[in-house]
Amino acid sequence: MQPIKKDDKTGILYRKWKATDERAVLLLVHGLAAQSGRWECMTDFFLGKNVSSYAIDLKGFGETQGPRGHIDSFRTYFEDIKRLCEIISEESPGKKIFILGESMGALISFIAAIMYPGLFDGLVCISPAFMSRLKFTVLDYIKMLASLLYDPGKQFNLPFTSEMCTRDRGYQEMIDRDPREHRTGTSKLLFNIGMVQIRCMIFRGRIPTGVLFLLAGDELLVSPKASRSIFKRLKTPDKIIIEYPEMRHALSIELGKEKVFEDILRWVQKRI
Repeated sequence: MQPIKKDDKTGILYRKWKATDERAVLLLVHGLAAQSGRWECMTDFFLGKNVSSYAIDLKGFGETQGPRGHIDSFRTYFEDIKRLCEIISEESPGKKIFILGESMGALISFIAAIMYPGLFDGLVCISPAFMSRLKFTVLDYIKMLASLLYDPGKQFNLPFTSEMCTRDRGYQEMIDRDPREHRTGTSKLLFNIGMVQIRCMIFRGRIPTGVLFLLAGDELLVSPKASRSIFKRLKTPDKIIIEYPEMRHALSIELGKEKVFEDILRWVQKRI
């Protein structure tokens, strides 16, 4: 696995996989409870196709410092992504940069593409979390709302398992034993996710670049229907949606992921 790097200017943590004969670059944004090291299989595939990858560790996840599963404002994520894009531009001048996010990372990437028009040459959303299917109880919601007032950093267990993410038992075991992977989130983080989901619904028509949506058919964590609805209302003429009927949520580590990688590669190649 590539070692973690730290930006001297902002302190953001990221990994990079640099292609020798570089044709384009992916900026990767992981999902809820995940981390940058999880992209290794995808990045190895793209290295062989002369596409570099840079993967950020979002604050509150991976090897970042501070409370687990917590962020005061998603603006921190957007600013960190912008800074990583600046680093990529400095190290790969003239190369096209495609932002790719999975689950919550796709939600963040969607808004980042709207906030920073012209910064990215394309957007790939894998199983975007425009609407959650996590099964919290009524009591959980009451506790979350109350904690927003007196303890926004209070952590809650996220009701999902590794089996809901992927059918690949090797990856299930990796997720379950890796200390960088945790299934907790604070009330403030979950509130921020809800606010960004609303922003995606309101500003969905403002995507300024080409878009690729990749959806899992055996989806238990997010709503594919919400993704289809947002996709339908995107005003950009350059939009494609692909669904994988047998696959589960985390397409980047799912059985059959090579098909997903090939679909992303073809889409990228047509835009460089």
